[in-house]
This record gives sequence, structure tokens and C-alpha cells, in this order.
Amino acid sequence: MKSIPIRYCFTFTDRTQEIINLRLNPKTLELANDRPGYLPSWTVLGFHQCPNCPLSHETDPHCPLAVHLVNTVNRFQGKMSFHEIHLSVVTPERIFSQPTTLQNAISSLMGLISATCGCPLSAPLRPMARFHLPLATGEETIYRATSMYLLAQYFLKKNGQCADLELAGLTRVYQDIHLMNISFTERLKDATQTESTLDALIMLDTFAKVLPIQIEDSLDCLSYLFDQQPPAR
Repeated sequence: MKSIPIRYCFTFTDRTQEIINLRLNPKTLELANDRPGYLPSWTVLGFHQCPNCPLSHETDPHCPLAVHLVNTVNRFQGKMSFHEIHLSVVTPERIFSQPTTLQNAISSLMGLISATCGCPLSAPLRPMARFHLPLATGEETIYRATSMYLLAQYFLKKNGQCADLELAGLTRVYQDIHLMNISFTERLKDATQTESTLDALIMLDTFAKVLPIQIEDSLDCLSYLFDQQPPAR
């Protein structure tokens, strides 16, 4: 089975472009490329290692997310967050095309890389990568994450395991990712003096902070979608 290609094309106002081609393993959905030949010191696992990281230096000398973000950090050195760009994302099923800011575009890319890089903390979000939605809004992200998690619970139940319909596990996933983002921000401060990548991570982290709050509030932000839905027979 062929790998799943996803292309991010950043077009700047001066017509210059940065193109990032990712390939996902069709079975595991892990990144199958984008590993740089040289790994800088800020990719070492023990450098600002996440407090909840389950990896050890003996088996994983480098942070998986850091490794897969080296090329992204290098490409956008010197670029400012507020730069207006045009982003095109090409997946096997469709093309997404939208004007946006550089930090928004990088944040979207980082979200995809985070879920597919091999980090065990972000791995639970990997199924969403198969149906990647670039530049997703907060509401879209909450809808997709909760739908994905509940579908996972369906398959667990089908296989005779306990299903978590209260979304407690999803809350823990995003709490773990929030801690990961805090530590990774310190990595990026050492990796780059350019604000665009740092700001992109801060934007991405807003979803990790908001979703547990929304779950605690019974997902009221989405309840209006189902107000007129007839009961199942």
C-alpha cells in the first residue's frame, strides 16, 4: 500500500514559496519522511524533556516531535508571524486553499506533525491525520476530536472492552498534550529566535487548554447542532 502524501505550500506576497511534502504510513499513520540528516542539540530527548514523557534516553535519544520539526523550524527562520500568505494543502482526496497568516499556517502543519511524529503523548490524535483538516477552527477541532474519540470507544466496546462515554480519557490526552506544549516551547526558544514557529505552537496549545474545559461543560458549545435531531428508533 502506498504512503499517504500531504503537501503544504506556503506562498508569500513576493511570490516566493516554501513547500513541505509529508508522507504518512498508510497503516500506522506515522510520518514516513521529513527526518533531517543533522539533528541539532535541541532535539535531544533530555533537553527540556516533557515531565510526563514516557520515553527514555536509552531507547529514544531524540524527541520524536523535535526531530520532525527541525526542517520546519529551519525553513521559517526570519519569517514573522503576521506575514500574510496563501496556504494550499493537497491531500489525496482534495485541495484546501486559503489566505491566512504564517503563524496560522505553521500551527496547522505542526498539529499534523505532532500527531504523526511518533510521540506517545500525541499518538491518540493520530486517526484525525487520515482526514486532516487544515486551518480548522476551535469548534471544528472540538467536534473532530470528540467524534474520533467516541468512535474509538465504539471499537473498544465491539471488542469486549470498556467504553469511556464520559470522555475522561480524552481530557487526559489533551492535558498531557498541554504539558508537552509547555516544555516544547522551551525547546523552540533554544532552536529559533523567530517568533512565527513559537507563536504557531502557542496557537496550537489553545486547543489543548480549551477542550478539557468544554468537556467539563458537557460540550455545550456543540449542543446546538443536535437540538433538532429526532430520536433514534
